[in-house]
Amino acid sequence: MIPEGELRAGKLLVATPALADPNFADTVVLLLDVDDDGALGVILNRPSPVAVAEVLGQWSARVAEPEVLFRGGPVGTDAALAVALLRDPTDVPVGFRAVDGRLGLVDLDTPTELLDGSLEGLRIFAGYAGWAAGQLEAEVEEGSWYVVPGETVDVFGGDTSRLWRRVMRRQPGQLAWHSTRPADPDLN
Repeated sequence: MIPEGELRAGKLLVATPALADPNFADTVVLLLDVDDDGALGVILNRPSPVAVAEVLGQWSARVAEPEVLFRGGPVGTDAALAVALLRDPTDVPVGFRAVDGRLGLVDLDTPTELLDGSLEGLRIFAGYAGWAAGQLEAEVEEGSWYVVPGETVDVFGGDTSRLWRRVMRRQPGQLAWHSTRPADPDLN
């Protein structure tokens, strides 16, 4: 049984070795919305080779390094979601929708000048990860995901290649041991 409130916006899903879906192998997913209808999130550690400047030029000067689109998930890959961090939680600009504290989503149709000075971080994701009602809970129960607290650096940090291990390493107790597991335990 999943404790009440464990699956909520702002939490991270960290793929376990038991997760069979190759779309999510070794991923860290930021949950953006969880309700009775299901859940939605974005994969944080799948940068693409496509520069933001190539597809959303007006946003390129505002995104965190690396200045590329991230593959947010296998659903809706022709659409983009912008995850942002407010500098000041009392200064909420037009086009920003809070998700968890200072973390939120930015409407990419918003004129960029309306956001100047308001954002501390911004990352743009092509596509998202989505779960129907009860689906994510079932995957957590079967051991496909660890549900852990997120930190700002997880979303906006520059090097995402070792994000899975960094997130696992900071977890309490035996959960941190998983950060040193080999990619293929059968070869150990």
